[in-house]
Order: sequence, then C-alpha cells, then structure tokens
Amino acid sequence: MKPIIQVRNLVKQYGLKAALRGVQFEALPGEFIAILGPNGAGKTTFLRILSTLTRQTLGEIEVAGYRLPKEAASIRQRLGVVSHQPLLYGDLTAEENLLFYSKLYGLDRTQTRVSEMLELVGLSARRGDLVRTFSRGMQQRLSIGRAVIHEPEILLLDEPHTGLDQDACTMLDTLLQKVAANQRTVIMTTHDLARAENLASRFDILSRGRLLASAPRESIPGDGLLAFYRQVLEAPQTPEGGKSA
Repeated sequence: MKPIIQVRNLVKQYGLKAALRGVQFEALPGEFIAILGPNGAGKTTFLRILSTLTRQTLGEIEVAGYRLPKEAASIRQRLGVVSHQPLLYGDLTAEENLLFYSKLYGLDRTQTRVSEMLELVGLSARRGDLVRTFSRGMQQRLSIGRAVIHEPEILLLDEPHTGLDQDACTMLDTLLQKVAANQRTVIMTTHDLARAENLASRFDILSRGRLLASAPRESIPGDGLLAFYRQVLEAPQTPEGGKSA
C-alpha cells in the first residue's frame, strides 16, 4: 500500500534554532498515528508543516500525491485540521461558520451537511449564536465540525482535547474512531498517553526535533505505552538522534 504521506529529511529552522532535524515519516491510508513527546519536541511544528500553515526549511514532503509547498492548495482540499487556533469567525454564528466552510469546499447539500455536523458536535441548540460568545470548549467542538465537514482523507489534530469537558472528549474520541474506521488517516499530537493508547494504531515519539521511535500498537510491550515512552526518551541518543546500541 502506497503511503498517503511521505516525509524525507525534514528540517525546520527558526533563525539558528532547529525545531525539526532530519525527520523521516510515512503514514498509510487508514492509520491512526499518535505523535508523542515532551514540550518543545517539535510536534506542533510538524503538524503545522503538514497542514500547509508553515513551510519547511529543507526536506521533501508529499501528501496525497501532491508536493509541499508547491501544491499546497491541492493538499488543503484533502485535509481537516484542528489546531490551537479554532479558525472560526467570531462575528458569525455557528451555522454561518459551517456554511462558509462547506461552500469553500464546494459541497452539495450544504444545509443538510451543516445540520449533521452541528448535531454531531452537540451544538444544534446554539446554531444561531455568535461564535465569540462561545466558551473555549464550545469553539473547539465547532472547529472539529469545521475540520470534518468535507470528509477529508487526512485529519490532523494538535492536542484536540484541550479545553473540552468529559462529554466533549468522549464525543471527539467516538468521532475519531469513526473517521479512522472509514480508512481515513488520522495524525494526532497529544500529551495524554492513556487516550492515545486507546485510540491510535501507531505511536511516534519526537524529542528535540528528532523522531526517535515509531511503533505499531501490536509491538508495544505488555507493560504499556507509558513504559515504552519512558524507555525511548531515557535511552542514550547518538549524535544523529537515534537510539544508541
């Protein structure tokens, strides 16, 4: 099966600081990948590059058969993105925001699709309220509806559970499982290892801008993801960033 995402020797520099250092990464259609790592590891930078919000300094990236940054516009049509910014318009209602994005993606049955999304994320009763009146958690719910309204091939989520209450977290988990079950690729950064262990089919660990490990669920030792995560981060590193023998 051909990867839907291929990354080769990815480098991202901010001045003299390297946020990503020679990252090699592939994702297959239908994989649910949790990207784990401490603060400052480069997780958000990596997702921002994949989502076309930031350009790489060096390296080759291909998403759904298109290359970044040259073909970013074609890639955006195939992505759903949930980031720290909700990417919503505060002076529009919840319904108007989703109508705007559904038309942007050229969807048919826009009103029906918007109603389905509002029901899915539990905001039907607030469809006519301005988004600037919403709590952080409600805006996050709506941004999830925005991200999946066009049924993207790839869903990129940067700490998507932040600001959500328990009911909203459960809703999001159920939605992500449905997306993954439809052979769509999900890539999620998170600090919540227990949630990652319940959801993901693969676990990639970033630290100091380097990808130290990539392990499918079935290869995780019996003592669980947390023990594996600690083992990877505590292992001595070679100058190139891999684990030493």
